Amino acid sequence: METSDFSFSLHAGARDVAEAINRGCDCRSLDPERLRRQLEAEPSLLGLAAEIGRSRPQLFSATAVFIAPATLAAMADLIGAVESVLTLPACQAIALDRAPPIARIALGPKSVFMGFDFHLGEAGPQLIEINTNAGGALLNGALARAQKACCEQIQPFLRPTAALGTLDQRWLDDFLADWSLQGRSGKPARVAIVDEHPTGQYLYPEFLLFRQLFRGAGIDAVICDPAELSFESGRLLHGGAPIDLVYNRLTDFYLQAPALAPLRAAYETGAVVLTPHPRAHALYADKRNLTVLSDAARLAELGVPQPLVDRLLAGVPRTVEVTPERAGALWAARRGLFFKPFAGFGSRATYRGDKLTQRVWQEILAGGYVAQDLALPSARRVAVDGQRSDLKLDVRAYAYAGAIRLVAARLYKGQTTNFRTPGGGFAPVFVATAGRLSG
Repeated sequence: METSDFSFSLHAGARDVAEAINRGCDCRSLDPERLRRQLEAEPSLLGLAAEIGRSRPQLFSATAVFIAPATLAAMADLIGAVESVLTLPACQAIALDRAPPIARIALGPKSVFMGFDFHLGEAGPQLIEINTNAGGALLNGALARAQKACCEQIQPFLRPTAALGTLDQRWLDDFLADWSLQGRSGKPARVAIVDEHPTGQYLYPEFLLFRQLFRGAGIDAVICDPAELSFESGRLLHGGAPIDLVYNRLTDFYLQAPALAPLRAAYETGAVVLTPHPRAHALYADKRNLTVLSDAARLAELGVPQPLVDRLLAGVPRTVEVTPERAGALWAARRGLFFKPFAGFGSRATYRGDKLTQRVWQEILAGGYVAQDLALPSARRVAVDGQRSDLKLDVRAYAYAGAIRLVAARLYKGQTTNFRTPGGGFAPVFVATAGRLSG
């Protein structure tokens, strides 16, 4: 295992310890053989680790990320505050009024795998966006279980953010909770994991893990393109067999494409449990919601208690909708802003203001964007082929019904997260307590 020249001794608070490890230790904690065993726990998955290594060499980082307990607690508090506000009827009315009619359908499910993405800085964790079909949870669970201490000094700080031994059951329980919330009893007989051209998706390996998760619980599961589905006699079908629950990985969040007509009809009639669903996207992931969550006056109008307002203003960067009336002021302040499309995902069409050209600015002004105060990401030192570099990091909290299930990180270079950076990719997150660290 590689080691670094990281060497210091300190008595410090947990935040200082976490920052010191992230900035000064480039040791590799990933055990590739443990990861292989995690990914290939069932015979049907044999060869998956090797395939990931060939086709997705930057999916996993070999380096872990460390945060302080107070950082994890602040993330949980902020997620709870967001949940409290976004469930207010008045706040929901704002979100639903600007969404397509399908978003007004309320069948009960909360939606699995909500992703709350943070940058970590001096002001504490900053919530930069929310995603409703956040990918990578099962992959990150396997990755977290595949770590070992890179050195004796690090061993006390390898505290995971979840009970890893029961994590897969928690994921499954979330699906079953959504199943029950739509008035179903028992468990679904057959689940479809749905995305366009699923075998071509970058996170297709995770679809295989989800299929095995369901099958291991006695639930038949298939991975399919939405075009393979039909809606007949009030049932959603795949290959002529009924589908009871759809795990939705589509990025057509309101099911608008013609090829999604069968799935849309099944959802609108309540014939299938769909999770995540259009309503959740409208209420959480539309980035215009951040304009409410970061606006003290609007929060006060909604009747949000002052302690929650204070928490939100401290943790959600100020966000405003880009309008012609604001164009001059936003252009003048662009170097301190980040521009994102309302319904964007995967960092597509997002821009740092200091990188804007006039051509792109005109596209932004055409509509569909918010401007967010720039919250700079923190960094993690890594070593690749003996060369050290500092990579940016985002932290993602996977949550259900406002409760964190797992925290993971993504390491990258460039303007936005990607899986093309040597030494980057998904990284496990551990909680570093206060104490003495020496090397």
